[in-house]
Amino acid sequence: MLHSRRHFLQQQSFGLSGLALAWLLKQDGLHAAPPKPATEPIVYDLLPKAANHEPKAKAMISMFMQGGPSHHDLFDPKPELQKRHLESFPGEIKYDNAAEASSKLFASPWKFSPHGQCGMELSELLPHLGTVADDICLIRSMRTGVNNHGQSINAINTGRITGGRPALGSWVTYALGSESQELPAFVVLTDPLGVPVLGVDNWRSGWLPSLYQGTVIRPQEPRILNLDPPPELAGAPQARMLDYLGKINREYLEQRPGETDLAARVHSYELAAKMQVAAKDALDLSQESEATHRLYGLDQPETKEYGSRCLIARRLVERGVRFVQIHTGNQTWDHHGGIEKGLPNVCKRTDQPAAALVKDLKDRGMLDSTLVHWGGEMGRLPVIQNEKNIGRDHNTHGFSMWLAGGGIKHGLVYGATDEFGHQAVENVVNHYDYHATLLHLFGLAPNRVTFQRPNGLDGLVEGQEGKIVQDILA
Repeated sequence: MLHSRRHFLQQQSFGLSGLALAWLLKQDGLHAAPPKPATEPIVYDLLPKAANHEPKAKAMISMFMQGGPSHHDLFDPKPELQKRHLESFPGEIKYDNAAEASSKLFASPWKFSPHGQCGMELSELLPHLGTVADDICLIRSMRTGVNNHGQSINAINTGRITGGRPALGSWVTYALGSESQELPAFVVLTDPLGVPVLGVDNWRSGWLPSLYQGTVIRPQEPRILNLDPPPELAGAPQARMLDYLGKINREYLEQRPGETDLAARVHSYELAAKMQVAAKDALDLSQESEATHRLYGLDQPETKEYGSRCLIARRLVERGVRFVQIHTGNQTWDHHGGIEKGLPNVCKRTDQPAAALVKDLKDRGMLDSTLVHWGGEMGRLPVIQNEKNIGRDHNTHGFSMWLAGGGIKHGLVYGATDEFGHQAVENVVNHYDYHATLLHLFGLAPNRVTFQRPNGLDGLVEGQEGKIVQDILA
């Protein structure tokens, strides 16, 4: 009799080899619970789950700036760089694009000034962020250490430089579920300029059950397709059909325990019906006041689009969504050339809405429980790339991002790069330190957020020395 690979693995999980492995893991301190095989299928759902300890953050909004915002020109002023403009860099640099490389130092064309009571120095390109300087924590010492976009995106977004792993939002919703059962737990707001590098891999659930994959909301109307049923099915006919379909689906699923993709598909059908009302309400920005529209820049053509997505993110979290990621388009911040024009343009588009999100959450009493992130997968080099059309090459050895709310100290600048902004040298925050800190803020022990795979346990920070960055915690 032939058996499927799935049947073989299920049988092996109850065999002596599986028990022996569990015993060895326990002996080495790598197994958190006594080694006992599962006697019933594991059920995966999005119901709220208890944290390991009291959480500071209950939800997260990540503004992911794909391409690599230049920290030299936005967050990390360097007097020595200004002083030695156009001199040769006195050291070694790893270029991503050697053909256009230059060793000439390039001072920022934009002025920096202190903001807020904390005196945080920020670029003139970010005037609105300056108004919330006392509410954010600016980290100037981020590091992934791999200069390719895709690998660094993977590091920041999935924990490792390799592909195929679950996204951060998938891990959080797997561990904690969602307060809302009428909206997706993990929502992705994409840019009309295109999806970021790696596309859907940015929000895939990897080898976690498909239930934890991000749900994309389109950047233009209708933001979710097919929310309205055909006229002939509206009301009672649709309700009867969905009840009958749900009954058949549940019976079919009960006969196939452990089929997580099937369970996710059934859940998506049930969620879609609930979203006909809940999603329309969440996405209806006409319910917001004129003052709120102005705050996010919806009254200005440059900021209307990104501001609308930031406001939608707030409305989703307000309704119990656990994790929202707002993406900028493919390589929006990747200024290998034309930085003197390109960087002001993208800052103009995003600065006011990003600051408005912090202000709005704070005014509504939501900032304390909502973790806000702003940052990309890398920064830029301190030298000129493309002398005929000046830009900066990739740099993942020292760059900046900021956090706010959700248990993070405010009005704080943490870490530092060297005198040229090339390498993180003080209080270095690796991507796995960042992830360990996020999980801790959500009330999760980083080494306990794991998933059983055929070759053992795996998690967001599994196998890496991720430290909780205590100095940035409130």
